[in-house]
Order: sequence, then C-alpha cells, then structure tokens
Amino acid sequence: MNNAQESNKTLTSIEGQELRVTRIFHASRELVFKAWTDPEHLPKWWGPKGFTTTVQEIDVRTGGVWRYVMHGPDGVDYDNKIVYHEIVSPERLVYAHGGDDEDEPFHVTVTFAKQTNTTTELTMTARFNSAADLEKAVKEYGAVEGAKSTMDRLEEQLSAM
Repeated sequence: MNNAQESNKTLTSIEGQELRVTRIFHASRELVFKAWTDPEHLPKWWGPKGFTTTVQEIDVRTGGVWRYVMHGPDGVDYDNKIVYHEIVSPERLVYAHGGDDEDEPFHVTVTFAKQTNTTTELTMTARFNSAADLEKAVKEYGAVEGAKSTMDRLEEQLSAM
C-alpha cells in the first residue's frame, strides 16, 4: 500500500468501553484543529455521509455547548449536545457527547499530533459508560462505520479549506 492509500485509511479499534478512531490527514495540525473547532466549518462535515446538521447553538470554548440536530438520510432526526471540557489549541479537545434525553453517554478525547508540517495524525477516543453501551452504539447506530464516514467528510472539508 502506498502512502496516499495508507493516509486515507481510518483505523478503528474497540477495547472494553472505548472506541478509538485514528487517521492521518494531509493537512497541518492547525488546519485540522480549526475544522474541528470553527463554527463555520464544523457543521459542514460533521456526521456520516448522507447526514446533514442543523446547529441550534455552538460555543466552542471550555464550558461551551454545541447543540445540533443530525438529520439522517432516512428522515430521522437525532438531537445532540456536546459540552466542551477542555480545549488546548491545536493539540486536544475533550468533550461530553449526548442527546437531549441522555446525560453524557460518552466522553471524547481528540488529539491532533503533528507528523510533518503538512500531515496530522488525529486520534479520537470515545469512552462509553460501559462496554454494553458501546456495543449498542456499534450495533444499533453503526458507530464504527459512521466514524469512518465522518473522517472521509472531514478529509473533503480540509481539501475545501
């Protein structure tokens, strides 16, 4: 496999109550971080292919909240709420992710590791309250496939930026 193919591959692993997603992007760490934190860019790529996002509020800062509705291709709407716990530009994001009807079903840590001036390794670790909760997210909501598709959309957004 050549480097271009290797870099476009999203790797996922499940261990206990954690889902880990890793991908190398051909973009600077600062640009990848901006795509994850800039209200102009974030809603454009967030979610799997076929989904759209309606932002209700977005305040990307420590203690800030992002409320949005993801609209599935099947017409189903999913309420989401992210509460940012830690933002260290351009290195790390830590947040709780839930829906309006749930208290923080999982916590996420996203790290942005500079590989070169033009490549960044992104690692997203989602820690669920239990292995059973993670298994439900994988089986009922397609968490692994959704994560891979979302990373593909991020790659497309980075190219447009």
